[in-house]
Amino acid sequence: MAATHILSIDQGTTSSRAILFDDAGVPVASAQKDLTQHFPNDGWVEHDPMEIWQDTLSVCREVIEGQGIDCIAAIGITNQRETTVVWDRKSGEPLHRAIVWQDRRTAEDCARLKRDGHEALFQSRTGLLLDPYFSGTKVAWILDNVEGARSRAEKGELCFGTIDSWLVYKLTGGEVHATDVTNASRTLLFNIETQDWDEELLEVLRVPREMLPRVLDPSAMFGTTAPDVFGAPLPVAGILGDQQAATVGQACFAPGLMKSTYGTGCFALVNTGATKVDSTNKLLGTIAYRFGGEPAYALEGSIFMAGAIVQWLRDKMGLIATSSESEAVAREADPKSNVFLVPAFTGLGAPYWDPHARGTIIGMTRNTGRAEIVRAALEAVAFQTRDLMLAMAEDMKNAGLTAPTELRVDGGMVANDWFCQVLADTLGRPIARPAVTETTSLGAAFAAGLTVGLFKSTDDVEGIWKLDRCFDPAQDKDWRDSRYAGWQSAVARARVEQS
Repeated sequence: MAATHILSIDQGTTSSRAILFDDAGVPVASAQKDLTQHFPNDGWVEHDPMEIWQDTLSVCREVIEGQGIDCIAAIGITNQRETTVVWDRKSGEPLHRAIVWQDRRTAEDCARLKRDGHEALFQSRTGLLLDPYFSGTKVAWILDNVEGARSRAEKGELCFGTIDSWLVYKLTGGEVHATDVTNASRTLLFNIETQDWDEELLEVLRVPREMLPRVLDPSAMFGTTAPDVFGAPLPVAGILGDQQAATVGQACFAPGLMKSTYGTGCFALVNTGATKVDSTNKLLGTIAYRFGGEPAYALEGSIFMAGAIVQWLRDKMGLIATSSESEAVAREADPKSNVFLVPAFTGLGAPYWDPHARGTIIGMTRNTGRAEIVRAALEAVAFQTRDLMLAMAEDMKNAGLTAPTELRVDGGMVANDWFCQVLADTLGRPIARPAVTETTSLGAAFAAGLTVGLFKSTDDVEGIWKLDRCFDPAQDKDWRDSRYAGWQSAVARARVEQS
């Protein structure tokens, strides 16, 4: 069989997957294993790096055994971003469990850095906020809390990497210590203008440069798998952090194109092209991708609760029996209902970044039933998406750019037609749902395919992207603005400082 397929590794927060795509971007085989979550202290979240490696090996071998290795032209990797691993350069043994992006143990370190006046420096150089979310303070924590780690790091005996780097190191038998620019841009250590590790930021966070990986384009030859890994060498030819991978998988290559992934939470990115936009609305500036050494930038906003709201309706409230039932129940709601639900169960994300806000339901009457609450929960995701889009539009206007023009959606929630239509009505923008919704894995496959010549350019990728359905707005501006005003009032109540 001709080598016209890409094996895409999708190492996520809750599972490790392998998906085989053909040269038309169609998934033909897959395997998945759930990942153990460790919570050693309040606010701490860890993964076992060796479990990640063994699970990745297992799912890849399962796909290869079913399809044969001869059809595979290359491997692409996409990964949970910011999750931090430090390991011994020679032995490959981790010094500590991986500290997951959700982990909050370095909150006080970030607060101290802010008090010392460093946030403006980090935001201008990296596009990020000083927050435990990112990798830099996690690396420093490991160096400060594992005996002898700091001195060993300064001698060049240790490697730091996000999960992509860890997998490349293991796949290549310890030969390659590298990452791609999208993952590097999420560390608080990488200058997204100079496209290099930043010496001043490294000094502030006390992270030795000797332990950092080499940074390549997402579409590059990272290395070749060791002979004992799969029985025959395969090139590792593409890496993208998960949200950037979804951006590439959605073919958002033109400035103004926006993608939003509705999983447990929601991550929205809008392409700002060659312009690095400095947000005044607490959005993140980041690198969308870099092909041929030319970076394309993006603005990113995150919503904490998207699919998690549906899980709450099902598991905690008992209002629906299955997630898929939410669509039918929402359709039963009184269209004149003015119930609003603010899902601030763990605070609010962008553009508010308010950890004190709490979940709130307002507007209930004697006529309110489960259908109205389910509808309000789904609408809350649409309203939060409008929050992000308006913030993005303002930041882009300030930078002389055109506001987001179209939203391409993916993730589990977008199988719900009612939700997609409400999203279009709330935003006043067309909502495009692709035929292949595994866009994160697909983006990594596209990056690898570009490297090995399965695709000649991003034009080829755009030609492969296929629309399943476009949802056009069916409500007028008055309806849209009235509903959004109700949402804003509900958010104001949710943000009242908790006693």
